[in-house]
Amino acid sequence: MSEAKVTETAASSSKGHPSSGPKKRGFFAGIALFLRQVIAELKKVVTPTRKELLRYTLVVLAFVIVMMLIVTGLDFAFGKGALWIFGSGGGES
Repeated sequence: MSEAKVTETAASSSKGHPSSGPKKRGFFAGIALFLRQVIAELKKVVTPTRKELLRYTLVVLAFVIVMMLIVTGLDFAFGKGALWIFGSGGGES
């Protein structure tokens, strides 16, 4: 229906005004334009297959585990370094 119109309007919306000129839109017209653009973008969404979704989930979980190991290792190293530099705090009075 108005795919070219929505695309043209969506492309010009980043400039702050519609492509037809700097005319002022009403509050409800702006909301309607926003909703039309949202619907147009949602039509472009491609739903992943079950296999792709499982693969993406495993990749994210693996990444999170790796990052947790890195942060844990750095925390341990900096803790040991702080104890080595400043001491345990219980020995001297």
